[in-house]
Amino acid sequence: MKKHITILALIVALAMNWLSVSAAGLLSIGSRGSEVEQVQQILQDKGYFNHYVTGYYGTITRDAVRQFQKAAGIGVDGIVGPVTRNALYGNTSSHSADDVYWLSRIIHAEAQGESYRGKVAVGSTILNRVKSKEFPNTIYGVIFDTKYGVQYTPTVNGAIYNTPNADSVAAAKEALSGAKPVGQSMYFYNPRKAGSSWIANNRPYYTTIGNHAFHL
Repeated sequence: MKKHITILALIVALAMNWLSVSAAGLLSIGSRGSEVEQVQQILQDKGYFNHYVTGYYGTITRDAVRQFQKAAGIGVDGIVGPVTRNALYGNTSSHSADDVYWLSRIIHAEAQGESYRGKVAVGSTILNRVKSKEFPNTIYGVIFDTKYGVQYTPTVNGAIYNTPNADSVAAAKEALSGAKPVGQSMYFYNPRKAGSSWIANNRPYYTTIGNHAFHL
């Protein structure tokens, strides 16, 4: 009887611990959802997670988090809390709220149905244009640039003003922190929907992520 009570107490303790972790907004073994997918993608981009992005926080994800924590010089517990989040997403303090505001909106408008990696990729192309002498030197300027005609349809149909979801905001911050899943690409388009073949005919192909083809 005493043994059964001890086991029951252990189960209750573990359940309480899981609940406290969940309530604190931490990610650990058993967590699921879009933020787990984001964490896996970031870890993959940084070279710590060499598996498919699944959105499930299992032992493989935990071990990858531990490796990252060790390399980052922070507490190694395999749990994604505030300190680990800040280290993973990088420091975007050098970028203004205006940068995050507009970059997350163009990502949401252009890649709402894409994977998290696809969203980061779109954001990266915007930032590559900012660094190029061919385009304006601000995110807002690039998005609304019309020197060579309208560059992004959402600026015309109004979708640019829609409120971005959490994934789009996180993708914007990751792109701002330096993530480059599509290298130096400055162009992207959906081959199934594009009304023009100019990009395909004039810019070197780099890769395809989801429904978007990316070109340099």
